[in-house]
Amino acid sequence: MQKELRDNILKALDEIRPFLKADMGDIELVDTDGKTVRVRLLGSCVDCAVNQMTLKSGVEMTVKKYVPQIEKVISINDDFSATP
Repeated sequence: MQKELRDNILKALDEIRPFLKADMGDIELVDTDGKTVRVRLLGSCVDCAVNQMTLKSGVEMTVKKYVPQIEKVISINDDFSATP
């Protein structure tokens, strides 16, 4: 993963992290293949009924703001086929 790309993704995750932590959750970057970012939801985010909405409306939108070439963000918690 290129350093600048990784740094910008991490900035995006840092922006959204306080909202996740407020609900006892967190997020970590797992990998990216250029257009797809793989993250792992942690804490209460794992079992939250609205985690996919958070992933798309919060995390993906924020990542795209920092890294416009990203097309999607997926959670490896839900899509084990996405595990590198």
